[in-house]
Amino acid sequence: MKPNLTQTGICSVGLALFLLSVAIGTVASAAAGTPVFLIVAILIGLYLLFSIRVANQWEKIAVLRFGRYVGLKGPGLFHIVPVVDTVSRSVDQRVRVASVSAESTLTRDTVPVNVDAIVFWLVWNAEKSILEVQDFEQAIAMSAQTALRESIGRHELHQMVAEREMLGTELQRILDEKTNPWGITVQSVEIRDVQIPAQLQDAMSREAQAERERRARIILGQAETEIAEKFAEAAESYRDNPVALHLRAMNMLYEAIKEKGAMVIVPSSAVETMGLGGTLATATLGGAKPPQQT
Repeated sequence: MKPNLTQTGICSVGLALFLLSVAIGTVASAAAGTPVFLIVAILIGLYLLFSIRVANQWEKIAVLRFGRYVGLKGPGLFHIVPVVDTVSRSVDQRVRVASVSAESTLTRDTVPVNVDAIVFWLVWNAEKSILEVQDFEQAIAMSAQTALRESIGRHELHQMVAEREMLGTELQRILDEKTNPWGITVQSVEIRDVQIPAQLQDAMSREAQAERERRARIILGQAETEIAEKFAEAAESYRDNPVALHLRAMNMLYEAIKEKGAMVIVPSSAVETMGLGGTLATATLGGAKPPQQT
């Protein structure tokens, strides 16, 4: 029941006019001393009661005279001829939302999924939606569900999960082509949720984890290769430049003994080769423990 209509189709404006007409007739009959004015006022009030209708701003109503379509009425006040004219139910022309779902539907790679979607649609031609479709709301819901199932069967699981926007656009196009002859347009379709079996979720999680481990090992191997290449380049540089090698060894030794209490054990051959005798004496005078020779 709509806010401005009773269950019999009587609107509040018609009811107010009926009461006003009866009140005027009562006063006139009392003044004239005859009930004629009251009877006439009641008849006029009944006519107004059943002939005045009101449609909201977003509504359209079809009027049929002896079963033949004569036009659309609304929004606002409009007039019909009682008994002769009949009105259809009002058509809401605002954007509406329909929720559709497809349960245990197989994808192209035979994976059962549950998909929930939302369809945004509106009536752009109330005349067509009233005259050409018995129940356009149910038709929209059934068509959307059928199109959703068909679309799921044409796509693989990874497309369903990663390309929801593409799937929604495809559904919108399919539904719009079907509903346009009814005076209805589908503005958009949004895939709200894609659910897969728990066992498959666990398997996909293990697969993703294994893939991440594989990539980590590949990256580690590439790092080791790059390090080996750099060491090979350094060896080539030091082979023909003993002074550079000596300076590098001195720097490494300094880094090792600069902390207090540090102890470094180096082979005696390395000390003799690098000529570190004076360096060790200086380090000892500085308070650091000299490297122990083996």
